[in-house]
Amino acid sequence: MPSVLPVLYSFRRCPYAMRARLALVASGQQCELREVALKNKPAEMLAASPKGTVPVLVAEDGTVLEQSLDVMLWALRRSDPEGWLQPEAGTLQDMLALVAACDDGFKPQLDRYKYPDRHADGGEPARERGAAFLLDLEGRLSASPQLAASHATLADAALMPFVRQFAMVDPAWFGAQPWPRLQAWLSVWTTSDLFERAMRKYEPWKPGEAGVDFPPAP
Repeated sequence: MPSVLPVLYSFRRCPYAMRARLALVASGQQCELREVALKNKPAEMLAASPKGTVPVLVAEDGTVLEQSLDVMLWALRRSDPEGWLQPEAGTLQDMLALVAACDDGFKPQLDRYKYPDRHADGGEPARERGAAFLLDLEGRLSASPQLAASHATLADAALMPFVRQFAMVDPAWFGAQPWPRLQAWLSVWTTSDLFERAMRKYEPWKPGEAGVDFPPAP
């Protein structure tokens, strides 16, 4: 039976899916979450989005959103009680430009740092290139406790999963860097109720079964 709610195909540890779930929690937009086992992707997800990556959101009218940023904007444009689309410094376009810099510039260095055996220029050289982006974030946080405002915005939620991954490669190294504002920012995010709700664990969805109601209650 078709879902009466939007359907979100997700994988808990994927940073792209993580940013989408964070926006759904912040907006309060209800959906049916179907947790995906990446080694056994459901045919229903592949029929909606043959690219086979998460997140994928199928809206009530059948519209398919295949990019994490599109899912974030879709949810927040429906409901934005926390003002995630309302930066105090700059504009929404400025935030989207920062997200693009993360996705197009920082993410490739994160991959090379995290998986040095797969890249000739991986390991410490990639870490140093990625650190330049993080140093810029440290500077941004000198002006406000979040990246674009005194409150959380789309920019913070979109970047945090990738900064978190970078920090997890070598936590001791990350903690020793002169980035106190960035380190505090990351800690606030990863210990928040919002993050806990977004990161609840669910069993992989099985075709023919209902997904889980998402976001979960506080």
